[in-house]
Formats: sequence, structure tokens, C-alpha cells
Amino acid sequence: MSKGKRAYFTTIASLILFSVFLNLAAWRSAAFSDFYVTNVFPVITGFYGRLTSLFGFSIGEVMLVILVAFIAFVVIFIMLHTFVLIYEKGARNLGFDFFKLKRVFDFISGKLYRITPFLMAVVCAVMSLNCFVLYHTSKLRVYDAPMERRYDLQQLADLRDFVVMQCNDLSKKVPHDEYGNVIYEGNMEETAIRAMQNLSLEYPRLGGYYVTPKPLHYSDFMCQQYMQGYYFPFSMEANYNTSMSIMNKPFTMCHELAHTHGYIYEDEANFFGFLACIRSDDVVFRYSGYLGVLNYINNDFYRAVSKEEYESHVKISARVKYDNQFVTQEAWKRVEKHAVIKTETVKKAADTFIDTNLKVNGVLTGKVSYTHVVALILDYYYNEPEYALNISGDRL
Repeated sequence: MSKGKRAYFTTIASLILFSVFLNLAAWRSAAFSDFYVTNVFPVITGFYGRLTSLFGFSIGEVMLVILVAFIAFVVIFIMLHTFVLIYEKGARNLGFDFFKLKRVFDFISGKLYRITPFLMAVVCAVMSLNCFVLYHTSKLRVYDAPMERRYDLQQLADLRDFVVMQCNDLSKKVPHDEYGNVIYEGNMEETAIRAMQNLSLEYPRLGGYYVTPKPLHYSDFMCQQYMQGYYFPFSMEANYNTSMSIMNKPFTMCHELAHTHGYIYEDEANFFGFLACIRSDDVVFRYSGYLGVLNYINNDFYRAVSKEEYESHVKISARVKYDNQFVTQEAWKRVEKHAVIKTETVKKAADTFIDTNLKVNGVLTGKVSYTHVVALILDYYYNEPEYALNISGDRL
């Protein structure tokens, strides 16, 4: 075996063994994962995040497009190469010269056999470093207690009513245009970073360098997936959907930034998106924070009581319902008009992928884990008197 081939196979084997060791250690020890996310992951974020932040567009999105194109090329190439191999002998008998064409296909095939295993090994290593290990850290505790606290229905009702009242009140304070849409004239990305940095005294992992949230070019396709944002582990980027309603953006930016600081669980990222926004001095961010968790809390309460009981509680105003849309009707019309694949098909595929990805990484409840933020907010609301708000809206 030549030195080049030996180095090639050694590199691939090393990357695979490194990934296997890292994942085995993470699955077996939360202490290992906690050490990693506290001491190693910030170094990766600081270096790699700074590198990809030099570009104004989403590197991760470009990588995904290249990946799709590469897979499509490989599939088509395999079909054509198979055709050449099958019909080469018959073509020769008929007088056709497939020799030159076969030589080209053999050359491409050889390159693919070398490139593909290396790329797969690199992907496994990077995803292990920037994603897989993070799923095995200790769960976030909002307050220190020896046992998990349980809450009754009345406490959930009080929390729900408080959040609804905050939304109703803040909806009157944020600026709107003549069409009733919320206006934001500041730098939302910078405000999101400051809001997250403000939490670092209580949650040290939220300190340090922050990447700048980036808009996604294919946001309409994101709408078809009903996705507000993406954390791309392979590029260390926090990305957000530009086609969704504006009030979703502050919460989403903070949510995705939480992922870049090692909080990979969706309920924890939701909690930090909520907490960063409601503590901001920006009224639009505060409103977005409460809107970001309104559906989770309201839906839990709605499922727990009768319709009559639900109707007796604080009503969600029409203004809040409008501001809380995922996508406006006008935007949906544009999305559906330019859609290549039916939204129903895209959403089903996206839901399956996300649910499977979470379960494979040890989150047994899968996509439902997003809703677990309600438990974290209950902990915050009832056990953090320095910051929690009571039902009247006064600080305790």
C-alpha cells in the first residue's frame, strides 16, 4: 500500500474511531458531556463561529444545497454507470465504441469512492462535536431542589392567565403600521445577542462569543416545514425564517443562539428564548418572548379543562391572535404559489426527520419535547422570586 493510500485510510479510520469514542463517552457519562459542553464546546463556537460569521449568508444552507446536489449527482451517476457496464458488451458487438465513455465513468467512480467515505467520516466527527454529545448533558434546572416539584391545575391556570394578560397588554404597546403589522426599526440580531448575554451571570454557558443570527434564503421552504429557525451544527450558525411573521423572529433568534452555546434540548432553548426576550428592555422582544410560549401553555391548559372552564378565563385578544400567526395569509399565498412540492408532503417529511433525529439522540418524546418548556416556565414562575412575576404583573 502506498503512503498516500495509507494516510487516506488512517485519516478515515481515525475520524471514525474518534467519533465512536466521543459518542460512547457521552452516552455513558453525563459528567463527561457536561465537562465537554462547558470547556471544549465554547472553544469550537469561538473559533468556528467566528470563521463562518465572516460571511453574510448562511454557510449551512449552502452546504445543504451542495449536499442535495451531490446526492442527486451520485444517484444519477450510479444509474448511468450501471447502464454503461450492462450494455458495453452488447454495444461492442453492434459496433459502438463505449471504451472512451467507460473510461470517463471509471475515473469519476474512482474519485467518488475516495471522496464519499472521507466526507462521511468528516460529517460524523463534526456532528459529534457540535451536536450529538450535547444531547447527553445534564438537564437544565431552573432552581435548586433535591426533588422535582409538581404543579396543580390551578397553578397552570394562573400561569396561563398571566401570560395571556402580558400578551394582551404588550400588544397595545408595540408599534404597528397602517395594516396592523408590528414595526421594528432597530437591529434585531444585535438586540437578540445582547438579550442572551444578559443571562450569562446566572447561566455562565451563555457567556462568551456569539454568532450573528442569519436569515435563510429559502425561507419559503422553511414555512412549508413550519420551522421558524435552524441551528446548523456543521457551520455553527443560528438561522431564522424571514418569511414568518415578525413577532416570531426575536424569540427564534434567541432560541437558536441558545443552541450555539450548547443548550441543544428544544425545551431548554425555548426557555432561554423566552427568558432572554422578557428580560429585554425592548418592548417588541418582551412581547415576542411571551408570544413564543403562549401556544405551549395555552394548549396544555385547554387540554386539561372543559370548554366551559377554558372560556371563563382571560381571553386572548384579537390583536394577539393576529400577531401570533406563524405566517400571514399573504405570505402563505406566495409560499403556495411558488411551492415545488406540496406543503403537506414537506411538513410530514420534516416532522418525521426532526422526530427521528431527536429520538435517535436519546430524546424519547421526540418532537413533543418542544412543549416541555411549560414545566421549565412553571419552575421559573413559582420558584424564582427575584425574577418571577405574579398574576398582577408586579415583581415579587
